[in-house]
Amino acid sequence: MVRQLTGIIEREGDGYVALCPELDIASQGDTVEEARANLIEAVQLFFECADPEEVKERLHPEIFIPRLGGRGRVGFASSPGGKCAPSWPVTASSRFAGAAATS
Repeated sequence: MVRQLTGIIEREGDGYVALCPELDIASQGDTVEEARANLIEAVQLFFECADPEEVKERLHPEIFIPRLGGRGRVGFASSPGGKCAPSWPVTASSRFAGAAATS
């Protein structure tokens, strides 16, 4: 089962903090790419190690993160280079996929 999860990365001091709001998992890195990779690893480890009941309790499937712009306009999230910030798929372990299918 492939589940799309959200990654929010923001600068904090000299580094970056990454958050997956659906699971309330955070990580960090010295660069955006490192924070993203560390967050993906943390989410994957959570799915590998967590009890299916914990996954069910922590997973918030409906997260809305709108980008609000001035005067009724909506903007796009952008990286320091001006490119749109991508989202990425995270593959849940088969253990989680089985737990999700039974709920």
